[in-house]
Amino acid sequence: MNSTKPHVTTAGADPRLAGGRLTIDLDALVANWTFLAEKSKPAQASAVVKADAYGLGIDHVVPVLHDAGCRTFFVALVEEGLRVKAIAPDARVFVLNGLFAEARPVFEASGLIPVLGSHYEIDLWTGANAVSGLKLPYALHVDTGMNRLGLTVAEALDFAANAREMPVLVMTHLATADEPGHVLNQRQFESFQTLRAAFAGIESSASNSSGIFHAVSNGGELSRPGIAMYGGEALAGVANPMRPVVTLEARIVQIRTSPKGETAGYGATALLERDTRIAISSVGYADGYLRSLSGSGTPLRNVVPKGGEGFVAGHKVPVLGRVTMDMVSFDITDLPEDAVKPGDHVELFGRNIALDDAARAAGSIGFELLTSLGNRYHRRYLYSGKGA
Repeated sequence: MNSTKPHVTTAGADPRLAGGRLTIDLDALVANWTFLAEKSKPAQASAVVKADAYGLGIDHVVPVLHDAGCRTFFVALVEEGLRVKAIAPDARVFVLNGLFAEARPVFEASGLIPVLGSHYEIDLWTGANAVSGLKLPYALHVDTGMNRLGLTVAEALDFAANAREMPVLVMTHLATADEPGHVLNQRQFESFQTLRAAFAGIESSASNSSGIFHAVSNGGELSRPGIAMYGGEALAGVANPMRPVVTLEARIVQIRTSPKGETAGYGATALLERDTRIAISSVGYADGYLRSLSGSGTPLRNVVPKGGEGFVAGHKVPVLGRVTMDMVSFDITDLPEDAVKPGDHVELFGRNIALDDAARAAGSIGFELLTSLGNRYHRRYLYSGKGA
């Protein structure tokens, strides 16, 4: 067998029975991470694998990133961190969503590192360290403009001057880095440099996917790529240099022709202005293909007139009517009569319809589409180990 040819690992539903399939190109994922790691230099690159690796599966994503050299991961929840540790026991794994008192024994046993963002959490952690005699590490989250988790900058500076037990990492989260011209970027980076000086000698991190592409200032010693690693856009209004990682396809169940003047779908929102050939596919909002991608009959269509599209037989075709729980209809009238048949697959996003273009049609973002992917798909993971 040609060693450069990707091998296929499957998961999820039986391909003979599934209404849709997901193809995850792990070589593209690794190539994207490698590109972001190079762009992050002299900082080291970690990988954000929260939300089950953005819907793609921690069990599949973490091993290939670890093989590529990634040794630091970020998750949202302890359960996710335990899954990462089971795969990569030598990796550092930071848990972003704070600390609950009852979780301390799990952190202690597993080696997970909490990201602490309040005096309550810091006192809880360091107090337990004092009682146990263990000096378990933690990261400090500082809020420089998100107004979500974290100490204020003033609180953090005071903490730096008086703390008896310092963090191993100081981090902040950028609120508007995907918009290069936003005034908040400069303010946050300036605050971050003040923090770096106050916590001199301690590893620091500000750059998420968008921040890696930002030229405003130094983003610290550790970058945290997320959405760009999975093929999504990092910056608004800029051509996306990342390779597509995920292709979502729906299987066509039936093709029918309906006469001009009829309506299609729930609410009779799609008025057929010509004799129309319709391909009905077996994926819907229960599978994470959002209802707001409907071609008509949803409030978003009053603001963004164009709904979602599919790609089949070399052509883009519009979603017809409303996306329903288990089915989506497409107008294939403009395709040759024999171009599409039952059993064929129509791409919903992937190489021909960019993830973020599909997300924009839904009035959403690529993050939501990826993390909404359901469990009824047949999943195919492609990996050659070449990462390119």
